[in-house]
Amino acid sequence: MLADDAQVYVISVAAELAGMHPQTLRQYDRLGIVSPRRTRGRGRRYSWRDIEQLREVQRLSQDEGVNLAGIKRILDLEAEVERLSQQVEYLRSFAEPGRRVFTAGPTGDVIAVRRGQRARMGEQRSTGGAIVLWRPSRRTEITYR
Repeated sequence: MLADDAQVYVISVAAELAGMHPQTLRQYDRLGIVSPRRTRGRGRRYSWRDIEQLREVQRLSQDEGVNLAGIKRILDLEAEVERLSQQVEYLRSFAEPGRRVFTAGPTGDVIAVRRGQRARMGEQRSTGGAIVLWRPSRRTEITYR
């Protein structure tokens, strides 16, 4: 089974799967609404995720009456929400009780790592050179610069 982000569909197949004309896909690519990956010969290759996004663009346009500029803005905001959600989950893993472990990184900076892990060479999750004092009884964090 292929991954949802495997770039395998040529434009004619992607257009058929999305229920659109290939020229519409070309225009969406030019506008930056749905931008597939390119082959070395500059041919477009669409993933299943791209095709689902094309269907969503069509739904927003036809059913909701949203113009292309609005659709682009909606898609950009959805991507930003997804990126921020992933960042929150990443940060939450360090904030959960029992998961906060600090160590010295290769450059001497204090970095947070998961319990049972060591800092890897070249790891750049530092506090920017700050010394962090963490007191669990007061639940405060004081940064000295």
